[in-house]
Amino acid sequence: MTSVASFFFGLVVALSCLALQLASAADPSLLQDFCVADFTSSVLLNGMACKNPSTVTANDFYFQGLHMAGNTSNAQGSRVTPVFASQLPGLNTLGISMVRIDYAAGGQNPPHTHPRATEILTVLEGSLEVGFVTSNPNNNHFTKTLYKGDVFVFPSNTIHYQRNTNWNAPAVAIAALSSQNPGAITIANAVFGSQPGISADILAKSFSLDVAIVNFMQSKF
Repeated sequence: MTSVASFFFGLVVALSCLALQLASAADPSLLQDFCVADFTSSVLLNGMACKNPSTVTANDFYFQGLHMAGNTSNAQGSRVTPVFASQLPGLNTLGISMVRIDYAAGGQNPPHTHPRATEILTVLEGSLEVGFVTSNPNNNHFTKTLYKGDVFVFPSNTIHYQRNTNWNAPAVAIAALSSQNPGAITIANAVFGSQPGISADILAKSFSLDVAIVNFMQSKF
């Protein structure tokens, strides 16, 4: 195993262990060893129905591909590659998931929140400016520049972001989250791109903007 592969594997193991400690804060506790997701079931649950244990194989606990860079050719210059229960059925009910995040030079993962999870992130390559904002009324902004091997945690439900501080080279991070399905609400998309849209009058008053500017912002989404 190469040094790069060893580093990557070690980070995955460490982050998984850390996130397992946080799992009880989000998803319910297990009542059995596992509940591999049955993607063919029509039963509606808070999560996914269990596959018949007699049909479970090692492949149900396996995901391949996190070594591959995501396509960052988009407006934000980033790509999130998720490993949730919907990609790795063995994660169902285990209260943990992970993502790989690729950033183009100067790219960002814009302000967003995970309604069901705390996130712990480590930088694999490059450097990132990261931060999160606390709830009302203080709205404190905690920010830090991270380098290869550095770790930062984003508390559950807080608005947070990452930006590649290098305009000449890409960056890569991996993160663990304390839910099999953490969800994501990108602030700009939710506010200006909701369907149906929020009244421009409401947004104009909320952001102290002219209605014309709000209409322009909504047209971008």
